[in-house]
Order: sequence, then C-alpha cells, then structure tokens
Amino acid sequence: MRVCLPAPDDTEAWRTAARGLILAGIAPDAVSWEEPGQGLGDLFAQDAAPIPPPRPDAPPVRASKAFLNLVRMALLHRAPERFDLAYRLLWRLQGQPRLAEDAADPLVRRLDQLSRPVRRDIHKMRAFLRFRAVAEPDGSERYVAWFEPDHHILRANAGFFVRRFAAMRWSILTPAGSLHWTGDVLEEGPPATRLDAPGGDPLEELWRTYYANIFNPARLKVGAMLKEMPRKYWKNMPEAALIPELIAGAQAREAAMVDLGRQEFGPAPDSLADLATGIAGCRHCAIGCNGTRAVPGEGTRRRAFMIVGEQPGDIEEMEGRPFVGPAGEVLRSQLAAAGIDPGQGWLTNAVKHFKHQPTGKRRLHQTPTAGEIDTCRWWLDRERELVAPRLILALGASAARGLIGRTASVQRERGLLARQGDTDIWLTCHPSYLLRLDGAAREAEQTRFVADLRGFAAALAAVFHHPPTPSSKEEGELTS
Repeated sequence: MRVCLPAPDDTEAWRTAARGLILAGIAPDAVSWEEPGQGLGDLFAQDAAPIPPPRPDAPPVRASKAFLNLVRMALLHRAPERFDLAYRLLWRLQGQPRLAEDAADPLVRRLDQLSRPVRRDIHKMRAFLRFRAVAEPDGSERYVAWFEPDHHILRANAGFFVRRFAAMRWSILTPAGSLHWTGDVLEEGPPATRLDAPGGDPLEELWRTYYANIFNPARLKVGAMLKEMPRKYWKNMPEAALIPELIAGAQAREAAMVDLGRQEFGPAPDSLADLATGIAGCRHCAIGCNGTRAVPGEGTRRRAFMIVGEQPGDIEEMEGRPFVGPAGEVLRSQLAAAGIDPGQGWLTNAVKHFKHQPTGKRRLHQTPTAGEIDTCRWWLDRERELVAPRLILALGASAARGLIGRTASVQRERGLLARQGDTDIWLTCHPSYLLRLDGAAREAEQTRFVADLRGFAAALAAVFHHPPTPSSKEEGELTS
C-alpha cells in the first residue's frame, strides 16, 4: 500500500496516516511511504489509495511520550527511510508500550541517530542565521536572511523566529522554501537561491567592530569553535571574515592583555628567602586573601632543573612544602622510575596559595582562573630568574600558562613545549590527573606520563653531561 505524504516535513500527515494504518491492522512490510519528489517508490507497491477503515475490534493506538519526542525530530531528517522506521516502531509499540524508552533497541537507536543531527541543525539555524536590512517599495524596512539547512527544519523553526522577532518584518530564504513575516501573518513562499538574498547592509561594519572588540583571545579554542560553528556557516555571517585574522593574532593579543593586567609588586627580590617572604605577604588576588599560607618552592642549587605544578594542595598548605601530598607522592615515585632525582631540582607551583572551596571539614581543590595565574606569574618569573634552570617541566595547563603566558593543550602539546632563551620548557599532565582516572584510562595516561618523564630525563642528561661548577653564592642558595 502506497502512502503519499503532501510534504517532506508534514509530520502531522504522517501521524494521521500511521494511526489509521495501525487501526486497520496493516503491517509495516505492507506499507510504502513516499514524499513529494521521491518518485514511484517500491515497484511492487499498490497505487495510492484511501486507508482502510479501522477493524471493529481494534484497540486505541498507543503512542508514548517518549515515542512522540523521538519521532518528532527524526521525521524531519532527510533520510527517506525515516517514515518507515517510525511506523515500524509504532507498530511494535502496540505490544510493547515502553519500547521507545529502550535505548539499546536497534530501531530506537536508529531513530535517535536521525533525531540528533536534526536538533543540531535547528540550533545552528537559530544561532547562525543573520538578517540584513532591505528597503521596501513603500520606504519601510524588511530584514532578509539566507540559510541552507541540512534537514527539513524550516517550518519547524518558524515559531521560534516569530516569537523572537515579532516586532519586525522579515523573510528567511532557503533552497527548500521561504518564510515571510508581515508583523501579523506568517506566509510561506517558494524556494530561493543565494542570489535572492542581500549581500550586506550599513550595520554590518558596526557589528564587525563590536565582534572584534568582544573577541577574547585568552579563551580561544579553535577546535571547539569549528565544531560548534563549522565553516559552512561562515559565508552567512558578516563577522566570520574577521575570524582568521583574529585567530592569527590571538597569542599576541593575549600577551598584551596579560601585560596590561600586571600589577605593581615593588622591587624584585634579591634572594629566594626574600621571594618566600614576598609571596607570604602577597594580596594581589583573591587566592592570596583567602587565609591560607603561601607555599614557596624548594630544591637545590641554581642552574638545575625546575618542576612547576599548578598550586599547593591541602596537605602542602598545612606543611608549607610543595608536592608532599598524594599527587606529590605519584610525581616523586615516577621521577625516580625515570631516573630523575627530584632532590637535584627545584620544585614549585605557578600559584603560591591554595585555592579551595570549604565543604564541611574538607577543603576541596578549585582550579585557579587565568587571571589569578597571570597575577602570580610575577612571582614565578622572579623565581625563575633566581633559580636560573636550564630545563623546566610544566605539570598541566595551569603551570604552562604561568610559564609561557597562554593556556596550552596538554594532550596536543606535551613534550618540548617552548624554548625561552637558554631554557627549554617541557609539558606533561599533572600527577593529580592520574589519581582521578580509573582502569584502562589510568593505565594509558600513566604510560604517556612515564614516557614524558623519560623524555625529560634524556634532555637533562644531554644538558648536564658536563654540569657547570657552582659559585659560592650559588651553593649558599640551596633552599628557600
């Protein structure tokens, strides 16, 4: 039996036909669903005919809320089999009322796979559609937008735009059809082409200026941006022309923002002891004012290596020493396994106070913000000048930001991260990250962590094959 739907997005027509077929007892294998422009469909199907009347003993059609929510989006997909899949699930639902809630069922899973891209397409249309002002013959303005949806979402999205832009007259043009809002009535129109849409308006330059000024280079994540806003939408967005240039200059702008936000700390400390005294009294950010004591670095002579963590933890704050808690134990054991004696280097943190959230008797760790790391960078820079390490190992993204002024991706940039003068900066994960993992994930990350430490050990061996002879002043500055 052929069922011809009047439009590819007419879900109400499908529901009416499906309800009638269920009541008539017509199984899914006996039905061929068609939409306009699809062709003759199944060569063995009968010609389109009225749906037979319900069987005398037919019970009411069951359609759970979970089923309706699932097919509401799935039926807007472009896949031609969507109507058949939805009817097959409705047919089975008559004997299994809760079937649509079973995410493991292959049919439910397939319909869910169809509904997900439809939801994304609806979101993309709402987020990336741009109206441009066009003068009407009567002197009034109409706002026109062009969009190329992947699925049959135009009419399903109409209510959103009517509610959002009820006070203005607008048109949305797409290759599948168009919508025109007069301020009182919503009308449908024929398909359009890109040439039917305006190319720009006087407000776009103002919008580009605004976009460039709110662009935050410190929070830029290109991969995440492209996933949320694929390039296919850029041609409809006036600000998109600025994106390549803004990305290219992001690092320089971030560095300028960091420099602009630097505070006056006074004279630079002349010794590590003066440095420890200075950070103990620092109140330049909220962490320094939270009542915890600062934890200075500790270690051996100058020109050694430096290991930089994020911040002291609960145990480190109580004991006043870096890396003496659970994460420190992991670090020290793995350093020893890689052939690195932590006692021969300098251990410190990018942030010197413990940021936490009090919860009963426990103090839960909180990650410092970029601004707090940048503020404490003044102390870390002075510490580097006094210790003068040839190699630095950054543990995690926060430590990397304190060293190079930007937030690095540990998974993409681990290993040799940067070279600043005579100092090589290496990057790996923070050992506390290993403690948060379980099973295979922990084993895999620990393997990478050990490999990073062995690479750092090899670099140490190459640099200190002939270690420099310390001066008497250097030998006197062994610990803070």
